Amino acid sequence: MDNRSHSVQYTFDVNTSPLFVKDNENYINIAGVKQLNSLENLSLLDIFMSKNNVVEPHYHQNAAELVYVISGSVLVAILNPHTKQLLQFQVTPGQIANIPQGWWHYEIALQDHTHLLAIFNASTPEVVLGSDILAFTPANVMAHTYCLDQNQWQQAIAPIKPSTYIGPYTNCSRYHQYVPQTHYTQQYWQY
Repeated sequence: MDNRSHSVQYTFDVNTSPLFVKDNENYINIAGVKQLNSLENLSLLDIFMSKNNVVEPHYHQNAAELVYVISGSVLVAILNPHTKQLLQFQVTPGQIANIPQGWWHYEIALQDHTHLLAIFNASTPEVVLGSDILAFTPANVMAHTYCLDQNQWQQAIAPIKPSTYIGPYTNCSRYHQYVPQTHYTQQYWQY
């Protein structure tokens, strides 16, 4: 990027760039190189959630993610692919959680009015969403691979909508309040 060019943008209003909107309390805004052309190897998601809403399980194959909580409280869960251990961290305002590149993870709002930033070390983070994996993998492949009844599999995943981003769905009749564990794996660094 030639910073001397008159076409270089240095400011952007993230509020004008929705990535996903579930409702007026649960939505995600995005800022990356497509929104602000001076960004290099940096982007962010501005995420707002009410209690018990979840940024669906997913991973970013080209970026690490830093989660910074502005208000409320969020459970950040990360599956360590090396140990197969699910790490869970309750993150509150001013705290951060680091999600290594390619690691399966999700975030659950533990309070209403939860606001967090997801900051990436890529100008356009790629994402593989759990809903997309379930919705687009052929049922016969899943049934064969995991020794399942194909009709039961199809019936079980029928309600899954691709690119859910924030769940549960607003019309979910099976909604259950998320009950967090009383123990979180937490690691804090002191200097």
